[in-house]
Amino acid sequence: MKAVLVEPRQRLVLAETADPAPGPGQAVVEAEAIGVGYFDVMNLRNGTTSVPGVEVVGRVRDGRRVLALVLSGGYAEQVVADADQLYSVPENLDPADVVALGVNAMVAEGAVHRAAVAPGERVLVRGASGGIGVLATQIAHARGAEVTAVTSSAEYGERLLALGAAKTIDRTRERPEETYDVIIDTAAGPQVREHLELLRPNGRYVLCGGTAGVPEPEAFGPLMRDFHKSPTLFAFSLTSVSPEERRKSWDRVLELVVAGQLAAVRDQTFPLAGAAAALQHVEHGKSFGKVVLLNG
Repeated sequence: MKAVLVEPRQRLVLAETADPAPGPGQAVVEAEAIGVGYFDVMNLRNGTTSVPGVEVVGRVRDGRRVLALVLSGGYAEQVVADADQLYSVPENLDPADVVALGVNAMVAEGAVHRAAVAPGERVLVRGASGGIGVLATQIAHARGAEVTAVTSSAEYGERLLALGAAKTIDRTRERPEETYDVIIDTAAGPQVREHLELLRPNGRYVLCGGTAGVPEPEAFGPLMRDFHKSPTLFAFSLTSVSPEERRKSWDRVLELVVAGQLAAVRDQTFPLAGAAAALQHVEHGKSFGKVVLLNG
């Protein structure tokens, strides 16, 4: 089979390699669509030498289409996945749309679920034009919240309004000034402090990404200063979630899709041989929604 291999200096090349051999409790998935995300960018920055990619949509040998979550190896024509990391996929959905949901949808749904977003609450989504943010905006809206989406351009703002945001903020021109019951933060970075200060009494802040970097320890000062308001901070990563809880989350995602309350948002698609260009596109932070690799 062909797979994207990491060569010295993080150069990516599509090359022939041995077909994967499944072990007990594993299955081989013939890839149709592969997700490209910031997690892959960070792995390359950290010097990984393994084949990138953690989410693949394709078919197992009995013909079923599945979403497969893996630790690595996704940028390939075939991938081995543990059986408990295979998630059912309706046949009527486009594989590229499914992987555009994939991990991002489970993170977005998990963040909104942990924050217990309720009808009528005001929710701020940071990084709303990214792969997680475009889905968190829709999911919070589906729960009846009034969503304010923070993005980087007026064009993206218009698209987010069409996805259910009640308001948008162009972060290149202004800062949020209102207060919120829930903040879903996919960016983190040095601005965490000023956003924590926007929480209402009993507010919930969910960190579920880090595209803007790691906050300094003093960024969390408002949690103690506003102790009397009972703020709650969640740091949410899908890696901490059990397979059973992930499956429940995926089922809730599909329910929203079937109900017409959640749609996949694809930015660009690339062939498998274009993995390097796809990663560069994600790293530049200009994508709206998910970047996808297509096999074949």
